[in-house]
Amino acid sequence: MKIICFHEKSFTILNTETEFRVFTLMGPNPKMKREFPDSTRSSPFPDEVLERVLSLLQSPKDRSAVSLVCKDWYNAESWSRTHVFIGNCYSVSPEIVARRFPIIKSVTLKGKPRFSDFNLVPENWGADVHPWLVVFATKYPFLEELRLKRMVVSDESLEFLAVNFPNFKVLSLFSCDGFSTDGLAAIATHCKSLTQLDIQENGIEDKSGGWLSCFPENFTSLEVLNFANLNTDVNFDALEKLVSRCKSLKVLKVNKSVSLENLQRLLVCAPRLTELGTGSFMPELTGRQYAELETAFNQCKNLNTLSGLWEATALYLPVLYPICSSLTFLNLSYTFLQSLELASLLRQCPRLRRLWVLDTVGDKGLEAVGSNCPLLEELRVFPADPFDEEIIHGVTEAGLVAVSYGCRRLHYVLYFCRQMTNAAVATIVQNCPDFTHFRLCIMNPGQPDYLTNEPMDEAFGAVVRTCTKLQRLSVSGLLTDLTFKYIGQYAKNLETLSVAFAGSSDRGMQCVLEGCTKLRKLEIRDCPFGNVALLSGLEKYESMRSLWMSACNVTMNGCRLLAREMPRLNVEVMKEDGSDDSQADKVYVYRSVAGPRRDAPPCVLTLSGL
Repeated sequence: MKIICFHEKSFTILNTETEFRVFTLMGPNPKMKREFPDSTRSSPFPDEVLERVLSLLQSPKDRSAVSLVCKDWYNAESWSRTHVFIGNCYSVSPEIVARRFPIIKSVTLKGKPRFSDFNLVPENWGADVHPWLVVFATKYPFLEELRLKRMVVSDESLEFLAVNFPNFKVLSLFSCDGFSTDGLAAIATHCKSLTQLDIQENGIEDKSGGWLSCFPENFTSLEVLNFANLNTDVNFDALEKLVSRCKSLKVLKVNKSVSLENLQRLLVCAPRLTELGTGSFMPELTGRQYAELETAFNQCKNLNTLSGLWEATALYLPVLYPICSSLTFLNLSYTFLQSLELASLLRQCPRLRRLWVLDTVGDKGLEAVGSNCPLLEELRVFPADPFDEEIIHGVTEAGLVAVSYGCRRLHYVLYFCRQMTNAAVATIVQNCPDFTHFRLCIMNPGQPDYLTNEPMDEAFGAVVRTCTKLQRLSVSGLLTDLTFKYIGQYAKNLETLSVAFAGSSDRGMQCVLEGCTKLRKLEIRDCPFGNVALLSGLEKYESMRSLWMSACNVTMNGCRLLAREMPRLNVEVMKEDGSDDSQADKVYVYRSVAGPRRDAPPCVLTLSGL
């Protein structure tokens, strides 16, 4: 990749976006301030040239760096940007966004803190998308794409969206709630140019499966359709007709109401799919139906992603073999496979780069991963039943060690296990030193190295010392402040840190805040950190996206002091019924250019120094 940078009356060709960031921040004026572009400097190049060049940049970090060069570059960046990513819907207001970027066509918006996925955030906490849509309807009537995560989305909002944006094309809802299939019906009815409808892991009220029949008979533009997590039956005739009409359909992920027999009919209509989410593998097929399904899979020459496989058994796994040789992503996180079943499937998947499984596969199943997937880059192992302490299946350190020996390209792991040792983690990162994401969850909180009974400090010390590219880290097990000393000392590229049931004193959190210069998100729960730890981040929080602390030793006075000392921060405290008035049960801290929010429910106390 080559980037052309104009300066004075010449230009520089830079080879990487990193070099480009250095150029924009350090030259041609090395004394340039980062807070705001120097209004006294201007560019000798026409706005049209600058906008054309800047429009080639895709990285949000690089675009932000560009806007700091001078006033002309700031304005050019505004007028050339068509997509905006907002990691916290309360960090800015829709009005401010609209003033800053006048021609946005695509918006990605995140709402509730991530711990809402664990029911730690009150249901009525906020993050309603409707105020954003009202502003967008006035300022961005040409909006084409909207991707929402952990937002509250009502049926009224979906209907408003469908009616007010005539060129709307892409809707993605991930972990959102508040809407029903009636809202989806409004989207299907009014969005004539829709190319993507992607609804994943949402809290949806399934009123009926008839929403699919709301797509007009002449509607043909759909390229992505994902309703895998809906619970009710869908109108299969309407689905089949829709798939048949949409010749550009590349992604189709259906829910459990679609049987294997019906899946075969869909595959015949859409042999050009690149991603497929199957329905249920029940009921059983006749010999003729099995042969027809196998033939349909044989025609799918472009498939690289396979998910779903609800209730899949060894009896029907061979029907998938024709497509396995081209798969790069296999999502089995809803499939209760045993080790032998997984091994037989993986032997057919030599190109696999991403694999998600349940821990029912056991260590033997992970040994099969190490033996058959040399190109694997990402592994996620989820617990089949995280709340059953007496369950006998699961995975241990042996499974991940086996994977590390066979999959040397591994750089992303999310691993829920029953036990782990320091030595095993050291071996894993020695075999795979390029980890960017290392998320280890030992299921029993505060569990030590089960062989030596020592804390797991040296395990995570090995991770941060060895994996210099590490961006995200989740720690677990018995940990002292030594772990956090290691993190602060070595994890210089760390952006997200998640901590639970760990640490000895405030010093642990202090080490992280002092040492991790690139930290953007810090998530802490059930730790002994208190006011001293909280206030040690006074100079850090403004450069971070957010801090979450729950079930720690933070008090209301500590939160008030933080709000007073850092007036540009929003400090929110969520109180639980019957809790001590002096304690801050759950604390959420983030920077906002919009000031304190006005829609906080009574259970959320917003502190501000303004």
